[in-house]
Amino acid sequence: MHVFVTGATGFVGTAVVRDLLGAGHRVSGLARSDEAAASLARAGVTPIRGDLRDTAGLAAAAAAADGVIHAGFIHDFTDYVANCEIDRAAVRALGAALAGSDRPLIVTSGIGVLPQGRLSTEDDAPRAGSGGLPRVASEEAAAEALAGGARVMVLRLPPSVHGAGDHGFVPILIDIARRTGVSAWIGEGANLWPAVHRGDAARLYRLALEAGQAGARYHAVAEQGIAFREVATVIGQGLGLPLRSVTPEEAPAHFTWFTHFAAMDVPASATLTRESLGWVPTGPGLLDDIRTAGYFVG
Repeated sequence: MHVFVTGATGFVGTAVVRDLLGAGHRVSGLARSDEAAASLARAGVTPIRGDLRDTAGLAAAAAAADGVIHAGFIHDFTDYVANCEIDRAAVRALGAALAGSDRPLIVTSGIGVLPQGRLSTEDDAPRAGSGGLPRVASEEAAAEALAGGARVMVLRLPPSVHGAGDHGFVPILIDIARRTGVSAWIGEGANLWPAVHRGDAARLYRLALEAGQAGARYHAVAEQGIAFREVATVIGQGLGLPLRSVTPEEAPAHFTWFTHFAAMDVPASATLTRESLGWVPTGPGLLDDIRTAGYFVG
């Protein structure tokens, strides 16, 4: 199968590409720069120059492929709402290009769009039009594409997709701890973060591509929920810094823009995903990975 991958040079996307190639698929990947294009070419991937704002280019690349994995997202949290809308437009373009065919489109979303404070499953959906959750734009666009005749599936990633080279939420917490001199949690720190190793997530993308059902939602969740206090404790131990609880009122001063994510309480199940696709995570857990995967180097 010829698979077009957005985000092909990102932390998750490079693992997805590696897994696809290992399974015998041909891969083309979106490249925003000459450097990214060269990196893809060295990996055996056909580079497609463009970015997520280039909806015409996305549609053309999707139309030429047998399937699409949309793993790209603009991770600039200073303009988060606008970037979520860019993703909406990208999903619409990809879906329109594949409408009326049986070619799969895997759209990436996040567990964080689901209701907080209880265990969520694949059957749960975010509240439509929620102004407080801009990331729902991707799932709303996926639903539109499905209604328009595209074979669309949603794959939800947890707050931590971890592994060597991670530049997501855990490194952000490490940076905050270094900057403030303390590794902190909010209140009792009992809020739960689900997690998955990026190799396991990559394999799930491929399984969904090969055998997923139109309209399905899949959860890339290996660990249902790890208490945020445990994450902060391992970070503090790794940095040799003191640990501290901050009150909800103190949290914005400590975590700044990351406060919403530090407070996130979104335990999630992947039982339906495992049963339907035969997905069995085998990678290390989040806490062990933080200790051993080079998170404190540099």
